[in-house]
Amino acid sequence: MKDFLKKNGWTNILLAVVFAIIGIFMIMNPDSANRVISYILGGCLIAIGAIKIINYFVVKGNTDFYNNDLLYGIIAIIVGLITIFYSSLIESVFRIVIGIWIIYSGLLRLSLSLKLHSAKINIWSTSLVLSVMMIIGGIYMICSNGALISIIGIIMLMYSIIDLIESIIFVKYVDKVLQ
Repeated sequence: MKDFLKKNGWTNILLAVVFAIIGIFMIMNPDSANRVISYILGGCLIAIGAIKIINYFVVKGNTDFYNNDLLYGIIAIIVGLITIFYSSLIESVFRIVIGIWIIYSGLLRLSLSLKLHSAKINIWSTSLVLSVMMIIGGIYMICSNGALISIIGIIMLMYSIIDLIESIIFVKYVDKVLQ
C-alpha cells in the first residue's frame, strides 16, 4: 500500500509539472493557446471518428458491439469540426473542466491535511491553507465567465505549484499517514 501511495504521489508531481508547463504556455501565448487546444482536441475527435467509421466498414456491422461505430464516428467527426471552428466554446468548456479538476484536487488535499493533523505532523496547517487556496482558485475559474486564457494559465500555474508542494509533502510523510 505504501509503495502504491508513493507512486501515486510521484505521478501527482509529474502532473503538476505538466500543468505548470501548460499554464506558462497559456500565460505567454493566450491567443494561440486557445487555438492550439481547439485544433488538437478537434483533430483527435476527427481521427477517432474516422477510425470508428473505418472499423464499422471493415467489420461490416457483423457484431452488435460494432453496430454503433458508424453513428459514433459521424458524431465524433461533427463534434471535432465544431471544436475546430468554435474555439471560444472550447475555452469555456476547458475552463470549467480545469476548474472542477482543481476543486477535486483541493478537496483531496484537504483530506490529506486532516490526516496529517491526526498524525500530529506540524506541516498540516500549511497543507490546509494550500488546499483552501486550490479550492478557491477552482471555484473562481468556474464562476468567472470572462476569464481570459491567460488568467486560466496563471491559475493553472498556481495550482501546479501548490499541487507540487502538497505531493512532495505527501511522499515525504506517507509512512506516518498510514500509521
